[in-house]
Amino acid sequence: MPQVEQVSPQQASLPAGSEEPTLEAFFAGLAPDLRSQWAWDNYKPTIEALSRTFGLRRLIEIGGGRDPLFTPDEAAGLGIELTINDISEEELRHAPAAFSRARFDVAGDLGAAGLYAGQYDLAFSRMVFEHVADGRRAWGNLCEVLAPGGVAIAFVPTLYALPYVANIVIPEAVSQRIVKMLYKHRTDDEDPKFPAHYSWTYGSERKLVPMLRSVGFSEAVVVPFYYHDYFERIPVLRQIDNLANRVAAARDWRFLTSYAYIAARK
Repeated sequence: MPQVEQVSPQQASLPAGSEEPTLEAFFAGLAPDLRSQWAWDNYKPTIEALSRTFGLRRLIEIGGGRDPLFTPDEAAGLGIELTINDISEEELRHAPAAFSRARFDVAGDLGAAGLYAGQYDLAFSRMVFEHVADGRRAWGNLCEVLAPGGVAIAFVPTLYALPYVANIVIPEAVSQRIVKMLYKHRTDDEDPKFPAHYSWTYGSERKLVPMLRSVGFSEAVVVPFYYHDYFERIPVLRQIDNLANRVAAARDWRFLTSYAYIAARK
């Protein structure tokens, strides 16, 4: 997959003179490439630009655990207060000591975690929401922890890309072995594989926007991306899948996206 030029945080913002920022205008200004490499290369600059453009300073990374997106020095340089969330105490123990921690299940009952209500301006996650069993409830909980005008964004793999459909169909114990065989770094200590549910992880605004509005968000945008590297070591299947992605991207077939940024504003 060819490399895509990375957008700098200075470039990734609204045009000068914009009076009322909207998510739609913000992402239009990014002019994202449809290839998923762009999504991986530009997620951090996108979070930085969201923070700057909408004046979001209190951030929480959902599922950040042992591998938060920002280092303490980067967060300090951006002038943001970053809290790391995870459901696992073990994962949170690996988080940098400089960050605050918030242990709760984003798709669970936040009654006991009511102290988080309205406490954050920007909630973001990477490759987390596919592991959530109830996506609708998770988005509703994100809306609850956000202050008015706050933004939530999730970078997710999407249905119905073939690797994720296979991940649903194949028993978890078998898929664990396959992933560890193909990717040597995917060990339980370094980069563990967690069960995936793909609840509400789509590349289609037609599917997602009504749900996001129903849980309290005022606007939502879905940025689709195509292509993935799961079949890089499997000839023939790789070529067939790349062809399918090329056709789907050209025709805007959202049911065959591989990844998406799902963003919503309270």
